[in-house]
Amino acid sequence: MKNSLNITLIQTSLFWEDIEKNIFHFKKLISDISESDLILLPEMFNTSFCPKSNHLAETMEGETVSWMKEISKQRNCAIAGTLMIKEEEKVYNRLVWVTKEGKIFTYDKHHLFSLIKEERHIAKGKGRLIVELEGWKICPLICYDLRFPVFSRNNVDYDLLIYLANWPIKRIDAWDTLLKARSIENQCYTIGVNRVGEDGNGIPFNGHSKVFDAFGKELLSAKENMEEVLQIKIRLDDLKLKRRQMNFLQDRDDFTLQ
Repeated sequence: MKNSLNITLIQTSLFWEDIEKNIFHFKKLISDISESDLILLPEMFNTSFCPKSNHLAETMEGETVSWMKEISKQRNCAIAGTLMIKEEEKVYNRLVWVTKEGKIFTYDKHHLFSLIKEERHIAKGKGRLIVELEGWKICPLICYDLRFPVFSRNNVDYDLLIYLANWPIKRIDAWDTLLKARSIENQCYTIGVNRVGEDGNGIPFNGHSKVFDAFGKELLSAKENMEEVLQIKIRLDDLKLKRRQMNFLQDRDDFTLQ
């Protein structure tokens, strides 16, 4: 088990419905990373958030997942991002997690964004994913999941909660507040990775990618409206110390989702 994880957050603009341009752009950004245990990409990083264009969905053997496997091998680290995946005649907004050994874990977005009718084009996922990295237990989720604390609830003693998102400027105050709240209530590190720029529908995004510790202290915040590749080292001993000092998780209610 590693006491510390070196995590890379990539906050960038995305090319609308252009897989080749997005992958080429991420290649350039990742080439400047010297060392990392985990690279995190925004929601639908290869197309921008365009669920109506679900004809752009790939298979798990497609170009984008193959590229992720190549990056994880080259950089000797895990990489995670979401993209539209077609499987058994359905399309999912799927978080794909590739380990440095090339093993793949997936989570299909559970809370679909009804304000833009995401559910008309994307199939709803079921359970959560808990993945291990160097002995750390991690729960990676997607964008709109952030608004639902019961789904994010730390009933399995995970150490790190991650949200990969396309969260617009007009609701950015909720993003900032809820990321902090999730870290406090779940007594864990919480990371949010968001995009910048304007999408094909003219919706602006200003980033606010952030990292919070288990007490809700902001450890890292990306510059507003700026493309940035950020790195942070989080420590397991610090997390365990905070939980010993104030162990609120031991008093959590015992219930399960149906």
